[in-house]
Amino acid sequence: MYKGEIIAVGTELLLGQIANTNAQYISRKMAEIGIPIYFHVTVGDNEQRLKEAIIQAQKRSNIIIFTGGLGPTQDDITKEVAADLMNKRMLLHQSTYEKIKDYFIQRRIKMTENNIKQAMIIEGSTVFPNNYGLAAGLGLEIGEITYIFLPGPPSEMKPMLEHFVAPWLVKRNQGQTFHSKIMRFAGIGESLLEDKVVDIIENQSNPTVALYANEGEVTIRLTARAEDESAALSIIYPIEKEIHNRLQDYHFGYGEEKIEQVVFRFLNELNLTISVSESCTGGLIGRQITKIPGSSLVYKGGVICYTNEIKSKILQVPEEILEEYGAVSMETAKILAENTLKLFNTDIGISITGIAGPDKVEGKPVGLTYIGISEKGKETVVKEIHLSGNRQSIQWRAAKYVFYFLWDRLRERLNDKE
Repeated sequence: MYKGEIIAVGTELLLGQIANTNAQYISRKMAEIGIPIYFHVTVGDNEQRLKEAIIQAQKRSNIIIFTGGLGPTQDDITKEVAADLMNKRMLLHQSTYEKIKDYFIQRRIKMTENNIKQAMIIEGSTVFPNNYGLAAGLGLEIGEITYIFLPGPPSEMKPMLEHFVAPWLVKRNQGQTFHSKIMRFAGIGESLLEDKVVDIIENQSNPTVALYANEGEVTIRLTARAEDESAALSIIYPIEKEIHNRLQDYHFGYGEEKIEQVVFRFLNELNLTISVSESCTGGLIGRQITKIPGSSLVYKGGVICYTNEIKSKILQVPEEILEEYGAVSMETAKILAENTLKLFNTDIGISITGIAGPDKVEGKPVGLTYIGISEKGKETVVKEIHLSGNRQSIQWRAAKYVFYFLWDRLRERLNDKE
């Protein structure tokens, strides 16, 4: 079994000038093909420190993936340092060299000598084409360790990893393939979700089961090892079915589809429109909906009613309600939802009011949030939730809860329709 490690090379990463998004992407892609990443290491453009990082990685990992340091400048030293430790020569890769020359000829720019570095490879390497840049990627095995060298720019690294490196690794893994299926959940925290499937996680072998949490959503990745994709899916199915049966009230979808996209699809299928009045989320819900192409089919508009003045003047919340119960209350959320429905003449009116922090408001705790859902011909429902985290985290999670409650209501409608 692989034990993977990523070594990101670049002083700019250590200085915080750029974020190390490459490591996140590589880890996710490796998980998809059944290669777990155990360590992330970031090291500057320093020969001695890079050597130390490689030596340490060789002691604990059997697949080492480098990103960065393959360029033409003096501080691009990744291949050279690794080759020295491997006692391997650096050789000119002719087709990469010709590609680099053609690039400069087409641009009518003189090619400087240092660009030849990008065509130099470690002897014995498999060369991965770079269709979006000049520096070639490399893959080679020495003893029990597999080494992968990827360029630093994400626009070059990602397609190389996707189209060349991942298939190369799968092919070398004794003819077996890895296939993953992602299940997505909302309305439930990571710890509670884990508690409901802990026995499955503890007894995993093939497929493997991994949980990942984002703001307001949790994903479960099921990865099976088999001779082909069809066989892998057959292995995954019984575990997937069992997880769904236990968590069907929270399981909203698969793959990369987010819950707001599922809600949009449901609204479209049901031919329904919505409108939103947002207080604590400040327009975040409307923003998430309108990021979806064609959202005007279901979303008529919204009001950011951040102050009591707007709640009262625009959405007609009586001042006595605001004075007696407060802006963050079940009573206010109910009226906001109902009047949003009327104001925009939609099928569903949504309201959200809460305390994002960092301080208490009206003597009420940070994280207290009320979500109102008003539907034509139905009684208005108000949900009370309690969130934790910083201000931004609470806002994101509150917005996700709006979509979760909407999803829950809409799937009932779809089930009734069927």
